[in-house]
Amino acid sequence: MNIVDAITSRWACRAYLDQPVDKALIQQVLEAARWAPSGTNTQPWRVAVVTGKTRQSITDTLIQARDDNLPENPDYPYYPTEWREPYKGRRKHTGLALYGALGIGKDDPDGRKKAWYNNYRLFGAPTGLLFFIDRDLNQGSWLDMGMFLQNVMLAAHGLGLATCPEFSLAEYPDRVRQILGVPNDQLLVAGMALGYADKAHPVNNYRLPREAVDAFTRWYE
Repeated sequence: MNIVDAITSRWACRAYLDQPVDKALIQQVLEAARWAPSGTNTQPWRVAVVTGKTRQSITDTLIQARDDNLPENPDYPYYPTEWREPYKGRRKHTGLALYGALGIGKDDPDGRKKAWYNNYRLFGAPTGLLFFIDRDLNQGSWLDMGMFLQNVMLAAHGLGLATCPEFSLAEYPDRVRQILGVPNDQLLVAGMALGYADKAHPVNNYRLPREAVDAFTRWYE
């Protein structure tokens, strides 16, 4: 698989096979991802790989927090406080496509709740990755972290694995830090499901469009 094919064929997998990922393969993914660029080679990323009981403990804790109606307290705001076009329309289209693939209608609150909780269950993936960054680093290092995450997803894709980046796993960072014993000076940026895709599942058989190059590019000569 060449690089362009990897980029254009990667997708967010939301249903996984009950098949563990060998530790050596995860190591191989991270070995490739670590070559991401970073300003002055700061390499600001920190990764927690969770499987087994630890993975389940994080799932249970996040679901309990949601069931207890605890307000989310992420370490940073991911989404805008007010949605406007064109972002509002893209967001709506994404939700309709996802729930449509799952066969969940607007009048099915239980189905929507189950679908949302699947985020905390890593969509059935046996492995979760949690990405942390030191609290005192600035926005440039967050750009570096984004490039590292993309490397993780592309390396996994090239090795026959599937991924789904998840901000939902960072909604209650204090609880995640407590489980992992991570100090408060490390911010939880995002999580990621990692495993083997259930390619027959309907949720893995729709794709979202991307804007044409001319829609976001201006040429200056």
